[in-house]
Amino acid sequence: MRAAYHEQLEGTRLDVVRLGALAAEAVHAAVTALEKRDTDLAARVIAGDDTIDDLRRKIEGECIQLIWKQQPVAGELRQIAAMLQIVVDLERIGDYAVDIAKHSIKLTDVPLRPARVEIGRIAAIANEMLRDVMRAYTEGDAAAAEEVIARDDELDRLYHRGIEALQDEMQQDPGVVLAGTLMLFVLAELERLGDRAQNIAWHTKEMLGRA
Repeated sequence: MRAAYHEQLEGTRLDVVRLGALAAEAVHAAVTALEKRDTDLAARVIAGDDTIDDLRRKIEGECIQLIWKQQPVAGELRQIAAMLQIVVDLERIGDYAVDIAKHSIKLTDVPLRPARVEIGRIAAIANEMLRDVMRAYTEGDAAAAEEVIARDDELDRLYHRGIEALQDEMQQDPGVVLAGTLMLFVLAELERLGDRAQNIAWHTKEMLGRA
């Protein structure tokens, strides 16, 4: 009976890992669509959000079953609690990817775009944080989770620098105001993505009893 329970627990953990991969792929695709003005790719990101939402609901249902089927011991209960918290963050990251994809569609026909904001660099760091924290969760690596938490400061610095660059450029050139405003939303979503990755890192540490 316990062997079957642990098998189900491991299957649910693997679903969480798969959800993390889907969220990371969605963010990468959304930023690529933004940079390349690829509306077809952006549309695929938007359409793919249902898969992320469905998997989150599946994992939550599995976690509930794991709780009522047998009395989880302390370590198992920490794993289940972490999964329930992590899937919320991953689902929200999928939503950020959708928002970025929608902004990229709006920006497709805008002739002028801000030149000074480092969207690509900021997006790369945010996505690295997400991939690293999912690796920390998968491998049970508290030190790697701590590194993700520390890296959020770097993302915040780039975010604030990007905001200042956008505001300065829009003041100097009214022609980029429309694109600049949409880029402000993109920056905000990337910064929130970093916050969500940081949340997952904390959940991972709590799961491992290292908080």
